[in-house]
Amino acid sequence: MGQEISISERLRSLLLKDTKVVILTGAGISAESGVPTFRGEEGLWKKFRPEELATFDAFMANPQLVWEWYEYRRKIIEEIKPNPGHLALVDFQSYFEKFDLITQNVDGLHHQAGSKKIIELHGNIKRNKCIRCGEKHEDLNKALPGIPPKCPCGGNIRPDVVWFGEMLPQEAIQYAFEVSSACDLFFSIGTSAVVHPAASLPVIAKRNGAYVVEVNLSPTEISHLVDESLFGKSGEVLPFLVKLLK
Repeated sequence: MGQEISISERLRSLLLKDTKVVILTGAGISAESGVPTFRGEEGLWKKFRPEELATFDAFMANPQLVWEWYEYRRKIIEEIKPNPGHLALVDFQSYFEKFDLITQNVDGLHHQAGSKKIIELHGNIKRNKCIRCGEKHEDLNKALPGIPPKCPCGGNIRPDVVWFGEMLPQEAIQYAFEVSSACDLFFSIGTSAVVHPAASLPVIAKRNGAYVVEVNLSPTEISHLVDESLFGKSGEVLPFLVKLLK
C-alpha cells in the first residue's frame, strides 16, 4: 500500500485539456517495471563497466563483445512489461490536447505501453543501425548473418542508442528544448536530473513560466528549483493524477 498522495491546488487547476504538458522520464519509471541498471551483473559482464562497453571505440575494437552485451540486455528487457506509470502517461496523452513525452530511457516501454510520438533522447535498444550507411534495422532478418550482423552494404550493425561520448540526436534534443520552453506544465519523472542536456529541460521550462513538478522516490538535484515535488512511485503518483483529469 503506497503512501497518501496530496497535490497543490495550483497543480489541480492545471489539469485541463488545453494545458500544454511536457513529460520527461528517466530510469526511475522503468526501474519500477524491473529494468536493471546493468551495473555489476553476474558472470562475464561483471568484469566490465558500462562505460567500457557502451562506446563507439569499444565496438570498433571488439564488436562481437559489445553486440553480445546488448543482446544480453535485450533478452532481459523483452521479459519486462510497462507498469501503471507508463500506462498513466498514455492516458495523459489522450487527454491533453498538447502533450509531448520525452524520455532518456532506451527500453521501449513507453512504446509498449501505447504512447505515441515519443522523443527518445538516447535512442532505443530494440532498434539497430549500420555504422557505414546509417540504415535503420528493426528487422534483423533483412541483415546478413554474423555477430554483429552485417548490413547489406557490408557495414557492421550496432544498437541504435547513444553511447558515451556521442552527441544526442540533434532533431530530438532541439524539439525537446522547444516544447519545454513553450509548455504550461512540466513533469520530471524518475530522473536524477544530472545527465545533460536532458537535465536542463526542467530548468528551461521553469525559466519560461511553466509550473514544474517532480515525481521521484527521493529529492534530486532540481528539487530546490521545482514548484512541486511528489515523492513516491510514479506507478502510484501518475495513476492518482489521471483520476483528477477533468
